[in-house]
Amino acid sequence: MPRQFLPTLRGLLVPRSTAPPPPPAETKDLLTGTGYVSMTYAGVTNVWGTPGRADGWDMERVIVEGYERSIWTFKSVEAISKHASTLPIQIGRGGDERRFEETLDDHPLLKLLNRKANPLESGDVFKKRLSAMLLLSKKGVFIEKTYSRGGTLVRLDLLPPDRVQIIPDDRNADYVKHFEFTDYSGHVRELLPKHVIWIRDPHPSDPFCGVTPLEAAGLSIDLDVKARTYNISFIDNDGRPGGIVGIDLDGVDSREVDRIQKRLAPGAHNAGQLTLVGTGPGGVTYVDTSARPREMAYETLSSTAKGEILAAFGVPESIVGNAAERTYANADREEWNFWDHTELPHLNLIASGFDPDLDDEWIVRFDTSSVQALEFPRRQAREEARKEFEAGLITIDEYREIAGRAAFGVPQSRALWISPQKAPVPANPQDAAALGLGPDPAAGGIPGAAPTGAPLPAGTAPETAAADVAAARALGPGASAAADVAAARAGGPLALPAGTAADAVAAARATDTGQGPGEAAGDVARARAVREDALPGDAADDVAAARESIETKALPGDDGYEVTDDDFDALSMAVAAAITALLARQEGVILARLRAPKVRKYTRYWEPENDNDVRHVDADLDQDRVVSASRWADETSRTLTPILQQAAVATARKVGQALAGTDAVPPAAAAAAIVTAAYAGEAVTVFLAELAEVLRDAQRDAEHVTDLEGAVTRFYASAEPALIARVAEACAVATINGAADAAAEHAGPDVVRTWVTRGDTRVRPAHKALHGKTLPVGTPYAVDGASLRYPGDPFAPIALTINCRCRLHYTTDKDPS
Repeated sequence: MPRQFLPTLRGLLVPRSTAPPPPPAETKDLLTGTGYVSMTYAGVTNVWGTPGRADGWDMERVIVEGYERSIWTFKSVEAISKHASTLPIQIGRGGDERRFEETLDDHPLLKLLNRKANPLESGDVFKKRLSAMLLLSKKGVFIEKTYSRGGTLVRLDLLPPDRVQIIPDDRNADYVKHFEFTDYSGHVRELLPKHVIWIRDPHPSDPFCGVTPLEAAGLSIDLDVKARTYNISFIDNDGRPGGIVGIDLDGVDSREVDRIQKRLAPGAHNAGQLTLVGTGPGGVTYVDTSARPREMAYETLSSTAKGEILAAFGVPESIVGNAAERTYANADREEWNFWDHTELPHLNLIASGFDPDLDDEWIVRFDTSSVQALEFPRRQAREEARKEFEAGLITIDEYREIAGRAAFGVPQSRALWISPQKAPVPANPQDAAALGLGPDPAAGGIPGAAPTGAPLPAGTAPETAAADVAAARALGPGASAAADVAAARAGGPLALPAGTAADAVAAARATDTGQGPGEAAGDVARARAVREDALPGDAADDVAAARESIETKALPGDDGYEVTDDDFDALSMAVAAAITALLARQEGVILARLRAPKVRKYTRYWEPENDNDVRHVDADLDQDRVVSASRWADETSRTLTPILQQAAVATARKVGQALAGTDAVPPAAAAAAIVTAAYAGEAVTVFLAELAEVLRDAQRDAEHVTDLEGAVTRFYASAEPALIARVAEACAVATINGAADAAAEHAGPDVVRTWVTRGDTRVRPAHKALHGKTLPVGTPYAVDGASLRYPGDPFAPIALTINCRCRLHYTTDKDPS
């Protein structure tokens, strides 16, 4: 727009007889002049002694020449302001940058900014104009607030910034005394600060002025617009042909010459044609006029101006529609950069202008929860947190906090789960008791009882029990470990019933030291083949008595699935066989270690070779080194895990076929076997801790190592049968019931299960009360203030699971009543 048609606002609205002479204005040259620079300031200073930097900012010329005629300015403003128009406004407090802890739903600001700001504009249109004006106006934006008689905010109007004058406070008490607004009819209204919201991107030195990207990009905008205007003018006025042919025009009619000359007339429609001109007698020439460096210069200038304009606004080219030559990852990163560095600060600046209308702690914010680009760093944070959780460095609750989810706050989610087999590390003694890793601090625990939720083994030790046996035999006299056991018991080899673990025990007593501990697979197979032959001892008598006196409550219907006594007994006998073989190897290794010179060295049990042998001192053996409980816990878990997993998978398949007609095995079924195997390992750890105490007490009176060997032999003879029976029964109940419950929960939401006891005198009163109780699958049974997912649940208190032989009946009845 020509400068002579842009009189100042004060000259238009104030009568010439009373209007003071206008001060010299700061000029911005967009299309005319020598460059886009600030020529002069307004020449006046406000009360703070700051020049009126924004007084000469001509909004009309900015809109016409800088916004409407520059494609990159237009696209940048549109890219930033369109998000402000589409995102809803929230009012809340607390929480984090993603969501408020508490929100308001009926504040007047929500209705105005999200629905109808004023009779002319919806909330979306109002927010888009507000955002665009903030980017273009050096003064900032002015929003007039209208209240009802009752003091309720009922209307918001965006005022043209070039029609608003800021009147500073003369007494320096407040920055702004009032605002003067000149409406379109020429009337001046005085607006109090409480009725105006003034939002601006703050200037570093002038509190009455804002900043706009157009200041930094002004020269680039000038170059871009001028280059386009120049090329358009050149095309309109240039009739340059593609080439010129000169010939002798002597004798040519003048009318023909005129016709040829018209071919050189300017205009785009004549460009590129071949033109004929006269050269004089006998001459013929040709001139090529097609290519010039000017076209290449324009392309370079246009590309440079585009990059500078987009950089000033902070808008990548992919955001304005050109994602060529970018990978998906690069385009996603550019979009996140745009939101994080440009859009979010812009939205926060707008939202903060409305905060003074709210009570303390309540703030206004654009709801960006639906913006996918902002998930980029959150996805990275979640991926890193998952890796840390898998490595056992953070807890489930800590991961959920990073992922923006509420913490569970239960012992399992507060514990660290250490790799490679996810062993829990409790956060406190209370959680340890809840996880079955220690006695209950409140109840004092159950002395002598093995914890049920034992941690999984920490991995394979550098040396196995077999290696220890080999080392001990290599260092000691020629006698084997089996002979030591026999001599200590003052009898022949330990006799076991045929068809059980006799072969495994015999193999353990063999003199071939080159082999490590054997697998229990053969024992398991033999145990399953002869499972009708009960093992001697209390456990076998209990099984026989339970089979004779079992009393099962009538259950609704004949469908569904229920594990049988044979399922429990078969797995129990397999575990008993494997544990029997393992304990036989364990006893032989411990006896061999007692005889090993390396263990007896520098103790009173060392046999001196001469009077000067300093290796004989008055000291006890290191009983913990002899026992090596942690290694045997690992050995126990690795031995039982394949057996228990095989039984868990078979049980899960049976349940799945009965309830859902599928052979799918959920991962939770195998997990039940792993946890149960860990329990067995911890039970062996407790068993060996008791043995260590026996050795410590025995050394008070023992004069020779054979006295310690006798103590070890007597301990195994008295404590081994009870350990085998308890571990075998607990592993069978926990594995079978855990696998069945996992498969039933996987079968669907309509599955229900009923608690079934064996109905004999061994059933504890708490479980008798549960007999016949039916609950939906996944709902734990509440008993004595604790929760049981299923009978033998390893995470339940040990007082409710030890020696438990109950089971569950599963059915697909939707109405269990």
